[in-house]
Amino acid sequence: MTNTQARREAAKKYLSEKVEDIKIRVPKEDTASNKEHFKSIADSYGLSLNQYAIEAMQFCSDNKQFAKHIQKGKEDQ
Repeated sequence: MTNTQARREAAKKYLSEKVEDIKIRVPKEDTASNKEHFKSIADSYGLSLNQYAIEAMQFCSDNKQFAKHIQKGKEDQ
């Protein structure tokens, strides 16, 4: 199947109307927080890296323990 101009325009329209982009950058030298580390965790749950990130953000935003964890981290600095 060829990627015609109409298909490209339809895809562009869909993406602009239905989804938002969020870019996350992680240090390459830190093996505990690199892309492959998180990808392997996502795979273990049967999720894509994208869906894992969405689920994690939703969980953290709904979880009051996360707010306590972040506050404690600020106090330790």
